[in-house]
Amino acid sequence: MRLEAVRAEPPVMRLARLPAAWRAPLVQLGLVWGAVALVLRRDLAAMAGQWWDSSTYNHVLLIPLILVWLVALRWPRLSTLTPVPWRGGLVLFALAALGWVLGSMAELAQLRELALVLMLQSAVAAVLGLRVAAGLLFPLSYMLFLVPAGDELIPLLQTITARITTALLALSHIPAQIDGVFIATPGGYFKVAEACSGVKFLIAMIAYGALVAHVCFRSPRRRAVFMLACLITPVLANGVRAWGTIAIAQVVGIKFAAGFDHVFYGWVFFAIVMGLVMAAGWRWFDRAVDDPMIDAQALASSPLIARWTGTLLSPRSTTCAIAGILAVALGWTTLAAGANAPLPARIDLPQVPGWHRVAYAPRYPWSPLFAGADHRLLGRYADDRGHAIDVAYALYAGQGEGRKADGFGQGAVPLGSPWAWSRPGPAVDGQPSTRIEAPGPVHRLALTWYKHGETITSSRPRLKLALLADRLLLRARPTATLIISAEEGGARPADQSLAMFLKAAGSAGKVAAQISGER
Repeated sequence: MRLEAVRAEPPVMRLARLPAAWRAPLVQLGLVWGAVALVLRRDLAAMAGQWWDSSTYNHVLLIPLILVWLVALRWPRLSTLTPVPWRGGLVLFALAALGWVLGSMAELAQLRELALVLMLQSAVAAVLGLRVAAGLLFPLSYMLFLVPAGDELIPLLQTITARITTALLALSHIPAQIDGVFIATPGGYFKVAEACSGVKFLIAMIAYGALVAHVCFRSPRRRAVFMLACLITPVLANGVRAWGTIAIAQVVGIKFAAGFDHVFYGWVFFAIVMGLVMAAGWRWFDRAVDDPMIDAQALASSPLIARWTGTLLSPRSTTCAIAGILAVALGWTTLAAGANAPLPARIDLPQVPGWHRVAYAPRYPWSPLFAGADHRLLGRYADDRGHAIDVAYALYAGQGEGRKADGFGQGAVPLGSPWAWSRPGPAVDGQPSTRIEAPGPVHRLALTWYKHGETITSSRPRLKLALLADRLLLRARPTATLIISAEEGGARPADQSLAMFLKAAGSAGKVAAQISGER
């Protein structure tokens, strides 16, 4: 028998030869995606900027290529379906657009970016139909990894890494004392910094694990176990990395250990960890190489999909509806963004009975971050009994990119500064406090409030709701941040000094109102 070599046609070549029923819908989808990208270009550019500039999200640059590959795997069977516009997809698109409006008005960048991706996903369902969207369920879901999210986990991961490191140091008989994210050993004083929290590897591992779980497993239980391993392993590995760096520093010094950490304990170490996770799961892979990703026949004959599809829409009606939704969303947010509140020409720290202004001379330099604020104040008060506190204040005419009162890294613990969150402090007059720390160590107890209109709160979600309500009503009012703090280790306990000042001033709301000239 004569054997003939069969040349396999690449998936990309198969994609190039589109069936007639697919040509117009795909052109329509391309136009819709282009319109979404044009209207939301600032959010799209911000996302792409994070993919390129932030090492935490560099892996996202590969996701568009992965999405193309995932669609190509499904294309031979997916192309046998007939694209038909779906009314429910328009409803999903409208809800995603509403999410973008809310994210824009509340200045929640991640909500806007998530809504952008949701609009792209729902556009597929609206233009190509429910059956096609069901066939593309995993690629569409995997698009969520395009959203740069995860920095919020940094404080938690810093704390977990510090505790794992301290436990490993105890097992290796290296004396260590932990204070929040700071670790003191005979070899030096170490801080589990934001960059050492392990967040970048955790996020990348979750995205990688989701892809492997889908492509290599069929069993839901095996997928769940593999994803659990992808969640736990990078966190534990980062603790080992931090322990290894400190252990090396005990022998050869901090300078060499820091250099070794960047060279080996960077992606090289985590590449090894990733390889070990893959090797451990290899024997349980249960999806064959030639196993089809979708069952097109089942999708075509599904009575459930037929029931949900309902009345068919024309391509022109679908496009017009999407254009109308985008126009309303853009117009509403444009009107809201143009509103800035009038501000007083001058602000000053208030007079407080029994307290007087003194020179600001902290034991360790500290200045809150108020990026984009229109007015900033920082001063120190003292009384005759040895109490001393610091008042920091910022006033914003409006909220937007680069000027967010509650933005990430803003406030008492400036992002990238030597200061770091240590742990929750004691409540002061019913107000939760935060204990922050700088090298030395130097500790500071801080109370933070936000004021917007009649709302005075320490809760960021409550501030967001107040901002959102004003934006929806196209109403402009200023936003203020007030931070009252005290250094620990002084003549009087920090929490006592803070309580005494608030009692004399009346309340944080009164202090903020007096600074801005309100009566």
